[in-house]
Amino acid sequence: MPCKAQSLLTIREAIDIALANNYDIKLSTNNLAISKENVTYGNAGMFPLVTGNLAQNNNLQNSTQTQQNGEVRSLDNAKNNSLTYGVSVGWTIFDGLGMFSRYDTFKELHKQGQLQLKSTILQRVSDVITTYYTIVEQQNLLNAIDSSIFISRDRLKTAENRFEIGKAARLEVLNVQVNLNADESARLVQESVVNNLKTTLNSLLVRDLSTAFTVVDDVLIDDNLQLSTLLSQAKEHNPDLLNIGLAKRIAELELKTIKANRYPTVRLNAGYNFSRSESSLGFVAQSRAKGLNYGVTASLNIFDGLNQRRNERIARIQIDNAGLLYNQQTVFLETAMTQAFQIYRTNIALSTIEEKNEAIARQNLNITLDKYKIGTISTVEFRDAQENYIDAVSRYNAAKLQAKLSEIQLKELVGRIDF
Repeated sequence: MPCKAQSLLTIREAIDIALANNYDIKLSTNNLAISKENVTYGNAGMFPLVTGNLAQNNNLQNSTQTQQNGEVRSLDNAKNNSLTYGVSVGWTIFDGLGMFSRYDTFKELHKQGQLQLKSTILQRVSDVITTYYTIVEQQNLLNAIDSSIFISRDRLKTAENRFEIGKAARLEVLNVQVNLNADESARLVQESVVNNLKTTLNSLLVRDLSTAFTVVDDVLIDDNLQLSTLLSQAKEHNPDLLNIGLAKRIAELELKTIKANRYPTVRLNAGYNFSRSESSLGFVAQSRAKGLNYGVTASLNIFDGLNQRRNERIARIQIDNAGLLYNQQTVFLETAMTQAFQIYRTNIALSTIEEKNEAIARQNLNITLDKYKIGTISTVEFRDAQENYIDAVSRYNAAKLQAKLSEIQLKELVGRIDF
């Protein structure tokens, strides 16, 4: 059965797909849109409110009235109707400048939404890169096992040929067959690992889980990172640190909003109303009126059980807490980056060592294979060289992956991941 060609998925393409499809990123984008919609003068209370009013009241009553001259008038099911409608306008023109601090608060909350989106993108991009390069590592190991299987099959033919001409015992052929079976079993397990990782990546990209693709065959590592530069960049770009800085700013604006309650609130009111009333019994059988009403109201909180002072004290404490959290996050970030940088440098060094070991193991395997073909070494010695090569490839790929993951972790802490 012909094998369907699989397209190459680059890390750049994988990230682009994740940015377009990932649910967490879409949710954060929607939340950002909500915070943007809230940044309006009207939401801060700066605009007037215009209201249309209509009221219709109808009464049926059995009424009895005694006039000043002693005359008594009565009527059953007397109708009393009234209709009022019009437009009213209310506009708060001064509230202790609280409307301005509320507007600034909405702008800061929008900035927090931007940072939350950035944080979500960083996390998802980090997940995609980590999974992608883990696939690269495991695929390379699978390729090494394929090479080992090819060698084992070649060994089996050699052993069978030697057995046929009487230069090897049947036991040698059986041992080589066992080795080949072990290699093929290892391949099945490794292939399952690769396929499961690809399913995980497809899930992160929010696409058909059975989508087939191939990955690049090498991991490129940025080995020029400097701790001092990273720390400086983190203070400017780390979303968690910037978010705490915004939280302090919001707490300061909240204090201003609370202090605004100490000042009077001045409100302009105006309206134009129409009214009509009808009465079956009374001095006036019907009346109509229309006209403009306007005025100004002012209110001042004189005493509220000392809640104003309590709220201001709490707001000041929240500002202090925000400052403490900022300092705490700064220390945490510097500690995490220093530790991650040490791990990064260690993994870079290990990757260099394991690269040399892998080259030596490959050379040793080639020499051993030549010796095995001319019969100067045993199958056990050759198998040791073969397993040593697979182990060396596994360690080298693992070292490269860990170095790449360390690089990604550092850049995620900085708040800027490049590809």
